[in-house]
Amino acid sequence: MLNARPQASKDGSDKAAPNVIDSLDDSTPLARELASENKRREKLAGRSLPRPDETRVFTVSNQKGGVGKTTTTVNIAAALAGAGLNVLVVDIDPQGNASTALGVEHHAEVTSIYDVLINDVPMSEVVSPSADIPSLLCAPATIHLAGAEIELVSLVAREQRLRRALDVYAKDRDKSGQERLDYIFVDCPPSLGLLTVNAFVAAGEVLIPIQCEYYALEGLSQLLKNIEMIQKHLNADLVVSTILLTMYDGRTNLAAQVASEVREHFPEQVLGAVVPRSVRISEAPSYQQTVMTYDPSSSGALSYLEAATEIAERKTP
Repeated sequence: MLNARPQASKDGSDKAAPNVIDSLDDSTPLARELASENKRREKLAGRSLPRPDETRVFTVSNQKGGVGKTTTTVNIAAALAGAGLNVLVVDIDPQGNASTALGVEHHAEVTSIYDVLINDVPMSEVVSPSADIPSLLCAPATIHLAGAEIELVSLVAREQRLRRALDVYAKDRDKSGQERLDYIFVDCPPSLGLLTVNAFVAAGEVLIPIQCEYYALEGLSQLLKNIEMIQKHLNADLVVSTILLTMYDGRTNLAAQVASEVREHFPEQVLGAVVPRSVRISEAPSYQQTVMTYDPSSSGALSYLEAATEIAERKTP
C-alpha cells in the first residue's frame, strides 16, 4: 500500500518525494484526459437546470438494437431528476431493462404499463419512484407487453392509448396538488410495432441514440421515414429534436468519421455531448442503478450530465 506521508531522502533531509500526479504533464494522454474532464466538471458545477414551460415528452427510439437506447433513457432522466426536476420514465419495452436500471419491480404480478394500455388502468396506479432519486418516477414494463402488440390491434383508438393515459395522469396530478411533470421519456422496443407507434403519438420530441459504429446510419433513414409517416397521419407536432452519439471510442478513426458524418447531416439535432464506451455505464444496471448514482464521478456520468444539461437549456421546438 502506498504511504502518503513525506519520506526522508537518502541524504537524511526531510525533502518530500515527488508526487506521481504532479509529475504528469500535458504531453501524456492520461493527463490531457484528466484535465479535460476537470474542465468539463467545473463548467457544470453549481449550474441549475431551467424548468420547461410545459411538460416535454420524448420518445427514445432507434430500430437498431444495442445502440444505448435504454441506457440513454434512464441516465438522462436520472440526471434531470437529480437536478431537482420532476421526471417520468415510461418503459414500453417488454424486456423491462429501464425498470431494472431504476430499481423498480417489474415481475409478472406487478401492475404495469401493460395494464394501462390494455385494461385502462390509471397511470397513477402504476408509477413507482426510483430507488435512488425520489423525483424520478417509472411506469414499469412486464413480460405481458410481449403480447400487447396483438391485443392492441382490436382496441378502439389503439394508437392513442398511451397519449390519453398520460393526459389523464397529468390531470390527476393537478387535482391531487402534485407538481406537474417536467419531462417524460418513453423507452421503446427496437421495432416499429403498435407499442412504438403509441410512443410516437404520445410524444412531442424524438431522441435518437446513434452508436458510433459502421452500421449506425443504415437504419436511420428508415427510422426517419417511419417518423415522417407518423407526422403525416397521427401526430403532426412530432419532431426529431435530439440525436446523441453513444459508445464513442476515441481511439478509432471510425468513431470520429461516424460522428462527423452524423453532425454534417443533422447539425441542429446532434448534441455536443458524446457518450464514451464505459465499463461503469455497463455495470450500473446489474446493481439496479443508473450510472448517475452508481458512479457519479465517472466519465460516463459526466457525459450524460452534459447531455441532460444541453437538452434542458435548448429551446423547445
